[in-house]
Amino acid sequence: MGSNDIRAVIFDYGGVLTTSGRAAIAAWTRAERIRPETYSAALKEWLSRSAPPGTPIHRLETGEIDAEEFNRILAARLRTEDDLPVSPDGLLGRLFGHMSHDDAMLGLVRELRDSGVRTALLSNSWGNNYPWELLDELFEVSVISGQTGMRKPQPEIYRLTLDRLGLSPATAVFVDDGRPNVDAAAELGMHTVLHVDAERTRGELTELLPALQPDHAQESR
Repeated sequence: MGSNDIRAVIFDYGGVLTTSGRAAIAAWTRAERIRPETYSAALKEWLSRSAPPGTPIHRLETGEIDAEEFNRILAARLRTEDDLPVSPDGLLGRLFGHMSHDDAMLGLVRELRDSGVRTALLSNSWGNNYPWELLDELFEVSVISGQTGMRKPQPEIYRLTLDRLGLSPATAVFVDDGRPNVDAAAELGMHTVLHVDAERTRGELTELLPALQPDHAQESR
C-alpha cells in the first residue's frame, strides 16, 4: 500500500497548530523571571523517555489530576531568579498565554479538508481549554488524552483515533512535534511527519499526498 492510499492526516495540537512550546516556555520564564533550569529539570524527570510511569505530567495528560493540582506540584519545583517561590495560581494558563495559533498550519488543515483528505486531532491535554469554535470545523475526529485515560505514545490512543476514523494505520499520516510520539505511530504502521515548522510539514505532506500537489489541485478545479 503506497502513499496514494492515504485517506487522513492526524495532527497534534500544541506545538503543531500553535507556535512552539519551547518558545512559549522561554517567553513565560523570562516574563516571570523563573529560573528556566528549574522547569527543565522537572520536565526531564516527568516527560523524558526514561521517566517512570505515573509522573505528574502523565497523570495530568490522562485526567487523573486536574490543572489546579498539577499547578501546585509544578510550582513547588520552580524558583525565580531571586530564589523566591512561584505562585501556582493559574500557572499553566500563564504559560499557555505565550502560545498563539499558527495560521499557516491551520490553513494547511483547511486545504487538506477542502481537497477531500480527512483530518483528525490527537492531543495530550495539559488541562488546557481547546478553541473548539475553531477546531470543530477543521477536524472530523478529535481525541483528547484527558478524556480517554490514555496518552501518547501509548499505542492504544492511536488505535482509538484510527478506529473512530474507520481506517487502518497505513492509510493515515500522523503529524507531531514530539519524536517519541512520532516513533510510536510509525511502529503501528502509520506514515509520520516530525513537525518542525509549517513549511517543512507542508513539504513532507505534499510528497505523501497527491491532493496537495499543484498539478493535482489545478486538475481538480
